[in-house]
Amino acid sequence: MTESLLIILLLWLAGAWLRTYRQARFYQIEEYMTGRYLRWLAARRYRWAPARPLAAWASSLILIIMLFDAPGPALTSLIGAVAAMIAVWPPREGEVKKGFKATPRARRLLGAAFAAAAFVSALVWLSISRLPEITELQFGLVMTGGLLLFLAAPLWLVLGNVLMTPVEAIFRRRFIAQARRTLAAVRPVVIGITGSYGKTSTKTYLAHILNGRYKAYPTPKSYNTLMGVCIAINQDIAQDYSIDYFVCEMGAYIPGEIERICELTHPSISIVVEVGPQHLERFGSLDNIAIAKYEIIKALPPDGVGVFNWDNPYVRQMAERGHPATRLTVSREVDPAHAPPGDPRFIAFDIQETLDGLSFTVADRETGASEHFVTPLLGLHNVTNLLLATAVAVHEGMPLRDIARRVRTLQPAESRLARQVTPQGITIINDAYSANPVGVVHALRVLSLHQTGRRLLITPGMVELGPMMESENYKLGEIAAQHATDVILIGAKQTDPVRAGLLAAGFPADRLIVTDTLAEAVTWYQNHLSAGDTVLFLNDLPDTYSS
Repeated sequence: MTESLLIILLLWLAGAWLRTYRQARFYQIEEYMTGRYLRWLAARRYRWAPARPLAAWASSLILIIMLFDAPGPALTSLIGAVAAMIAVWPPREGEVKKGFKATPRARRLLGAAFAAAAFVSALVWLSISRLPEITELQFGLVMTGGLLLFLAAPLWLVLGNVLMTPVEAIFRRRFIAQARRTLAAVRPVVIGITGSYGKTSTKTYLAHILNGRYKAYPTPKSYNTLMGVCIAINQDIAQDYSIDYFVCEMGAYIPGEIERICELTHPSISIVVEVGPQHLERFGSLDNIAIAKYEIIKALPPDGVGVFNWDNPYVRQMAERGHPATRLTVSREVDPAHAPPGDPRFIAFDIQETLDGLSFTVADRETGASEHFVTPLLGLHNVTNLLLATAVAVHEGMPLRDIARRVRTLQPAESRLARQVTPQGITIINDAYSANPVGVVHALRVLSLHQTGRRLLITPGMVELGPMMESENYKLGEIAAQHATDVILIGAKQTDPVRAGLLAAGFPADRLIVTDTLAEAVTWYQNHLSAGDTVLFLNDLPDTYSS
């Protein structure tokens, strides 16, 4: 009978390993930040205490007590094994937007987590197997120990992360040192870009413009952490001595992250795009966000160049602090006829937005030069992004005329107001990468440019706005009511403020649908829209918000 007990315990251990593996995806989404992962875990009871394993465990204990003496331990063993299999059988995961990536770090983490679970299960077995005879108590202990082993799967991940911390620190130091040596050998001019939003688009546009005369390499996609930047350097810059400019996006979830990237890259030009409530729940206040973003300016040498969005009051205050000596400022809101002397230096005016894109005039108030810009990009916020890129390109020797030529061939960054028409004639506007209170206004304006049919908004709302999240999502609903003819909200609880804002603004309730998943929303539009209609995908939340 001890073999039966061992089989039952091994079933629980196998289930614990599988649950640990599936939980690793969420730990990875939270960037291995234990605090954030545990807060996500604790937010929903079913995440840390799923009902089926608890029910299977309780039912098995009742049956074991009732049936142990008659007909005997053999049936009890079968009950225990079946209950364990029912308990650990994995539930359907549902919609998975971002699958688990088996990176070297993730594999090391899982190895340590699996070993920790196996070690604890061995201790459970040793304590149970030493009992003198097979009793209900032993079966009860095996079932209870197995249940706890299974439920503790998230803790095995956390323990594995702790155990691997010294190992990861060694790999991290080596990887950073390799990146530092690579930059010292290739010696590109480093242009750092940060901001609450707009940094990826600005990076993409600047690299495209500079590549009209030089060779610029931008960090790929949204690689904006220290390790992401190191990957870009070690994989793509290494041995490529033809690179003139390294355009480096720098993000931050906590103070000091940008400073550490700057200590590695040593930018000589830094751009601050925006300071806003994106990731406000992590920083606590807009002032803290501004302090974190200013790290990219503090890192500049005295002869470096700072480039600032004059229209954002927090960024304007950075420019007014006087470092570095060379500061370039841009604006799309200042009237050039009434602009004060000096700042802002680059101004965009006569801005027009159509379905064909943006057109505007850029004036360099220091040199007196001006040029008309036309681009297929959509969204008024992209005027600011282009001005920031233009300021750097002018400083690096490119005339406005050459910049205007490059701007004509620009394409939007991935999932940022990217527009396409399906074979069925439905226009898709993909703005799903992220959403913020500024960007959603411009995205909805683009949606309203389409006047030939229904205008459908699909959105899960905005997140990580801290205390502003409910009010800003309510405003999103109010604004959406002015631009959309139909709305699909994804996730009833998180989109409740958006729904309230829509209805308060008079949006017809029969044009409002709430679904649980993005897949349901896609199915609805495919079945109900036709040629001439338009769909705006506004934001796409990670699985930690929908699972």
